[in-house]
Amino acid sequence: MKIVIIGGTGLIGSKLTAILKQRGHEALAASPNTGVNTMTGEGLAEALAGADIVVDVANSPSFEDQAVLDFFTTSGRNLLRAEAEAGVKHHVALSVVGTDKLADSGYFRAKIAQEKLIRESGMPYTIVHSTQFFEFLGGIAQSATKGADVHLSPAWIQPISSDDVAAAMADFTLGAPQNGTVEIAGPDRMRLSDLVQQYLASIKDDRKVVADRNARYFGAILQDDTLVPAGDKPRLGVQHIADWLQR
Repeated sequence: MKIVIIGGTGLIGSKLTAILKQRGHEALAASPNTGVNTMTGEGLAEALAGADIVVDVANSPSFEDQAVLDFFTTSGRNLLRAEAEAGVKHHVALSVVGTDKLADSGYFRAKIAQEKLIRESGMPYTIVHSTQFFEFLGGIAQSATKGADVHLSPAWIQPISSDDVAAAMADFTLGAPQNGTVEIAGPDRMRLSDLVQQYLASIKDDRKVVADRNARYFGAILQDDTLVPAGDKPRLGVQHIADWLQR
C-alpha cells in the first residue's frame, strides 16, 4: 500500500516511515522539507496521488494560541479535502491523552478543533491519543521553569517512548479504521513533578521541582487523572522510563 506520513521527517514520523517500509509498504515522508506543505497545499495533491492511507503526525511550529489554532485547522482542512479528492481510505492522526480536558490551553484547544474536523469529515479515521513522550520531558521542564525552580503539578502521568509510539502508530495505520479514538501509554505511572525531578537529576541539571497543584501545564490546570488514559484498555508500550533515564 501507499501510505503518506504528514510530518514524516519529525521524531515520530521518521520512525513510523522506517517501520512501514520494513513491513513492505510504500511509505512517503511528507513535510515542507520534502516539498509538501499542508498549510499552503503545495505538493499535497501530488503526494497523495494513489495513496491508500494518510497518517498525520505533524505538529505546529509555534505554540502561540492563534498560530497553533491556525496551523491545525488550516492544515487539517487542506489535508482532509485533498484526501477525499485522492480517494484515501483511512486517515490516522496522532493526538494527546487528555486533550478534551485541557481546553484552557491554547495548544489543546487547537488539537480539539483538529479532532473535530476529522470526525466530521466523513473520512474513515483513527485518532490515536498518546500520553507524553519521554523525549518531551525537557520541554515540560523548560515551560514550567521560574528562576531556579520548576513548578509542576503532582498529577499522574504515564509517559511513553517515541519508539513505542511509532510501533503503535504503524499497527493502527495498517488496521481497520476505528472511526473513533484509541489510547496508548507507557507501562509506568508516576507523579509528573517526581518524574521531571528524576529527569533533571539524570542530566545533572540543578533545578529543583516544586510540586504545585495550581501550576499550569501549557496554560491548563491539571486534575489528578488528566494526563493518563481514560479508558480501561489502553495499548501499553514496553520501554520503561527508568531504563530510558539511565541511558
